[in-house]
Amino acid sequence: MNYLTPDNIGALEALIAQIMNESEARGIAVGFTDASGAILYEKYFGYRDAEKKLPIDRDTIFGMASVSKSFTALAIMQMQADGLLSVNDPVKNYIPEFTNKNQKEPVRIWHLLCHSGGFFPLPRIVVDKTAKEMGIADSLENPLIYREDFADEGIRRVAERLDSQTVFVGRPGQRLSYCNDGFGLLSDIVRRHSGYGSFAAYLDKRILKPLGMNRSNIGFLQNTLDENAAILYSKEGGDKEWRCDRDYENNAFILHGGGALKSTMGDMLKYAAMYLNEGLAADGTRIIDRHSIEEMCRPRQVMKPGIYYGYGLETRQLGDMTVIEHGGSLPGVSSNFSFCPQTGIGIIVLCNTMDVPVYAIAETAMRICCGLSPKEERIAHHPRQWTAEEAKQLAGSYVSGEGDAFTLTPEEDGSLSMVCNGKKENLKSIYPWQGVVRKKYTDAYLTAVRDEEGNVFAAQYGSRVFPKVTVS
Repeated sequence: MNYLTPDNIGALEALIAQIMNESEARGIAVGFTDASGAILYEKYFGYRDAEKKLPIDRDTIFGMASVSKSFTALAIMQMQADGLLSVNDPVKNYIPEFTNKNQKEPVRIWHLLCHSGGFFPLPRIVVDKTAKEMGIADSLENPLIYREDFADEGIRRVAERLDSQTVFVGRPGQRLSYCNDGFGLLSDIVRRHSGYGSFAAYLDKRILKPLGMNRSNIGFLQNTLDENAAILYSKEGGDKEWRCDRDYENNAFILHGGGALKSTMGDMLKYAAMYLNEGLAADGTRIIDRHSIEEMCRPRQVMKPGIYYGYGLETRQLGDMTVIEHGGSLPGVSSNFSFCPQTGIGIIVLCNTMDVPVYAIAETAMRICCGLSPKEERIAHHPRQWTAEEAKQLAGSYVSGEGDAFTLTPEEDGSLSMVCNGKKENLKSIYPWQGVVRKKYTDAYLTAVRDEEGNVFAAQYGSRVFPKVTVS
């Protein structure tokens, strides 16, 4: 049944207009495909360059940010299918710089694929700063993504930093804490052990070109110079002034498996159709076997109630149907890729502005395609009060190595007040050792992380585990 009625499309486009206004989004691209590659809906809102009023089209390049992780996971699964590795192998077998010296159990490849290596979030090691320190620069003749010396320096820095951690969020495989470094290690396994010489070459030859994704790449300068690449809009600095440029190196992680992909609506719709066809490209080329697709989508770690992480992909239920997806965020990038096997529909939402809730657009679009009401029904939680022990243990400051921080302070009425990155949040207790912050388009859960003696030493907020650094 076709649920793309004028009323439903009107509701979706009203939401897009609302989100664009609230977030000052300059341009948004939305597209739906079915398994055959037929375009069910495709529309472009705003501009790729708002100052020059240049429109978006199917070939406009956007940053994908963490949507890239599904490509990295797909590459690892291809290598396993080719007999080059097993996801159960210890990571140090493939990356000698990573010694795993401070963990009692080995970190295995599958742990990194679902963000459960045990690592707390760390500051980003970035492309431009590292290249400057090495005295090299990106060029069209010798791109950084193909330079072996740059890759070697990147893996040395990342592995050394991971090895320096002595306190962990848990044992390898125990719990999720989103980790860009882990996907950086995975992309270096591809570089070193696939036989293609670089992660970029592997993606191009084994995934992008076979799918006909001819406008996609993980480069930097080539996209900066592309006339049909989106201007990137982000707020930076203490005054939160708008930065508007085409600097695709801005805050880019030195190892490319976590967020370096750039792509287009046309290319990403082909990617979504491949998953709907269980590993087949539109022309019948087998990209990956069905079993590997199933393994990528299988729930392995809890992200928040009802949402789980597999291998480079998130899984959630929508009614009695399953939605597989991943989002991404970087300066000038808000992206979301999703598909539903039961309906045979894939949805892509791309934006050239940072911190735009494009996931809400994707959610509404998927609900429509699944025959559900466009409006999401939130989980209803029964109110409860923190116990005295919970409030005492949770109180304190929590700081992520990525720069985010929050404090929890006991109040006279027994509640906990929460201030996150300078903003007061309405935290409510819902279950023992767990609370929720109800935001406009989603719910963010806070869950205590306790040691074997029951003491709180960290808290998961959203997809990250924050170490507790001070007691209130």
